[in-house]
Amino acid sequence: MTTPAILFVCLGNICRSPLAEAALRAQAQAAGIDILVDSAGTGDWHVGDAPDRRAQAVARRHGIDISGYAGRQVSAQDFRRFTHIFALDSDNLKNLRRIRPSDGTATLRLLMDMVPGREGSGVTDPYYGDDAGFDITWDDVSRAATAILKAI
Repeated sequence: MTTPAILFVCLGNICRSPLAEAALRAQAQAAGIDILVDSAGTGDWHVGDAPDRRAQAVARRHGIDISGYAGRQVSAQDFRRFTHIFALDSDNLKNLRRIRPSDGTATLRLLMDMVPGREGSGVTDPYYGDDAGFDITWDDVSRAATAILKAI
């Protein structure tokens, strides 16, 4: 069986997708599940940047250090390298479908489609809000991570 390879994609890769990466990576490690996990953004504004300080703070409160993560932009190769690419909202899913190369093999889905009762909804972007928004984002991505691990 092929090792699952999961990519989370949001707009800038400094808030939502790094938190999703951290949540799934931590849960998989705790469960002893071998999985490749990464995150990226559809935009290039934050390439090379560490995650937002508020994202780092919420991850730290859950015992996870994401300060070493670096923002990157999704590439054509990602559609071949990963088995599953999860968009954190419908706009990013639409952009991923638009840029997907013809030989892309990854399954594209909206992340919250994995969570019963949340199908069709996106993970709210906390960037322009206060710190509490990052806690909501963490709860969403943690629930999705649990659902992904159950599915694989």
